[in-house]
Amino acid sequence: MQAGMIGLGRMGANMAQRLQLGGVAVTGYDPGEPARIQLQEKGVATVASLQELVQALPTPRVLWLMVPSKVVDASLDSLLPLLDEGDVVVDGGNSWYRESQGRAARCAQQGVAFIDCGTSGGVWGLQEGYCLMIGGDDASVQRLAPLFQALAPAADRGWAHVGPVGAGHFSKMVHNGIEYGMMQAYAEGFALMQKKAEFDLDLGQIAEVWRHGSVVRSWLLDLSADALQRNPVLEGIAPYVEDSGEGRWTVAEAIDLDVPAPVITLSLLERLRSREKNSFSDRMLAAMRNEFGGHAIKRSDGA
Repeated sequence: MQAGMIGLGRMGANMAQRLQLGGVAVTGYDPGEPARIQLQEKGVATVASLQELVQALPTPRVLWLMVPSKVVDASLDSLLPLLDEGDVVVDGGNSWYRESQGRAARCAQQGVAFIDCGTSGGVWGLQEGYCLMIGGDDASVQRLAPLFQALAPAADRGWAHVGPVGAGHFSKMVHNGIEYGMMQAYAEGFALMQKKAEFDLDLGQIAEVWRHGSVVRSWLLDLSADALQRNPVLEGIAPYVEDSGEGRWTVAEAIDLDVPAPVITLSLLERLRSREKNSFSDRMLAAMRNEFGGHAIKRSDGA
């Protein structure tokens, strides 16, 4: 089987390598020449344009997009005129599921199938395999089964056809919302232990202990233990946490469906809070305490 990989950032490049190791012939394309060169050095063929990519693949073609959600539509604008009926486009990035449904309808107008594949595994996917949540029609998903089996941790696990178009990205959206909550809980727990100066706790040691036999063991804990072993006080890391959109979509969906999701919601708000360098709301709280109770105000100039 052959496939074209569009978007050769770190994750896309790793996926292309894993596909090739799994017996799938891959041709990669990225508008950036450095990304193409890096993949070539790892033994994967690349081309310098979408036209060349389409020409390099046998029909019916399989094109896998690994691009930011904000450029999926622009990618389809360039790609669809080059495709034929029976071709398949897979969006393996983190797109909003409603947009994926619209893109599938757009592709269907010219007989091109669209699959939304929620992909988890990050930079470790090349070694560990990827978790794949797949949305699309039965025939297209079945046809691409060799790709999913090559990318997953094993042919019989780590991937599933979870429903029609949109279901894959919806599942990944909720997955990432849960991830927000888990990460926040770990962060708060380690912060509490770090603050307990009386015990002078070795956080790396405790994380390592928890990895074995504990009910809170997880891959996130494994990664946390590694990070704390390398950098016990997290020196040089700014207290600024980005969110890539899935947490916001999850919270909005919870509100729309009247499903209480306080942990996920608060974990998202904590990420927003991490970006405030001079919080107006905190300064307002200090001012109110001073007004109603005469409580001292700590001035920004240190006075």
